[in-house]
Amino acid sequence: MQVRSESIKSTAQLIFTDCAGLPAAPMQAQHRAAAKPKAKAAGKRREVKVGGKRVKTTDGHAHCIVPEAMALVGATRDQARGPGIDQVGPRRIGEMDEQGIDMEALSINPFWYKADRDRAAEVVRIQNDRLAEFCATYPDRFVAFASVALQYPDLAVEQLVHGVKKLGLRGAAVGASVAGLEFSDPKFHPFWAKAEELGVLIFIHPQSTPDLAPRLKGNGWLANTIGNPLDTTICLSHLIFEGTLDRFPKLKICSAHGGGYLPQYAPRSDNSLRVAPEMDTGVKLKKKPTEYLRDMYYDTLVFTSEALRHLAHEVGVNRLVIGTDHPIPWQSQSVDHILKAPGFSDKERRMMLGETAAKLLGIKPY
Repeated sequence: MQVRSESIKSTAQLIFTDCAGLPAAPMQAQHRAAAKPKAKAAGKRREVKVGGKRVKTTDGHAHCIVPEAMALVGATRDQARGPGIDQVGPRRIGEMDEQGIDMEALSINPFWYKADRDRAAEVVRIQNDRLAEFCATYPDRFVAFASVALQYPDLAVEQLVHGVKKLGLRGAAVGASVAGLEFSDPKFHPFWAKAEELGVLIFIHPQSTPDLAPRLKGNGWLANTIGNPLDTTICLSHLIFEGTLDRFPKLKICSAHGGGYLPQYAPRSDNSLRVAPEMDTGVKLKKKPTEYLRDMYYDTLVFTSEALRHLAHEVGVNRLVIGTDHPIPWQSQSVDHILKAPGFSDKERRMMLGETAAKLLGIKPY
């Protein structure tokens, strides 16, 4: 999701950017009871089969917004990119049916990382309640990632626990840094520890690379085209090189846009400190940097068959989940991208289309 960066005349500066199940909890049950009657979108639903076997296609990268929460920081729906991004209902389901997407894992890109504690808490509360309502209204079409105020790690821990245990959300969606701090900063260790303890997925979605804003101006929307993949690359590299993934070895992370540039040029990371040993700060990793890539997950939004083949080669096909970026119109044929890419077995296609995501998000497969 992309919303134009600008200063808002309020207490926060707003920066938006693109881009065997969990048990039902008490609050989730309440949401279902209070939800509107189950709605169904009109139109024929594309059913995806691989090798004659029906696959529950699960999109791990899909955006929505809650205008009521945006208003708390002076933002409006018009600032959000994507047709129908504020709608989770018949229109969205109709688009999913056309694409062949059975389920979406909804996420809201952080715009509250510079908000004060009380305002950020209210933004997150409204959003998580609304996400839970969406999932309760259409339980066979949506799951969602909780929003968290990661600039206040103690609060983020509380929000994650509440979202997962009380609202039935399946993890959390975060940016790729927090107000200038990298996720590898010890400040965030309590959050990673809690996510690891809960066994839930953390979805990382970049927010451009603000430090390079002057160089990314001009034609080509470079703040997104280059800035987003670079943001993810820097984030994941810090998590690896600063030992965060060693500290939390069972942490489940999924990165948008195929993990940015890192998997495409991964072996350079294995050689950097050999070439420049004086840049070694003393962090002792338990394995080669490239080996950590196979401990994380990535979406398949890489556009070409060759890019998908190479990504699978570097990280393992069992680490890939389909990602559409819906309703941002990056790639409307995400299912066909996987079905038609040469070199994959039926089993591997089923994993990418839904089986891996189902395990990560607690979704029952067909």
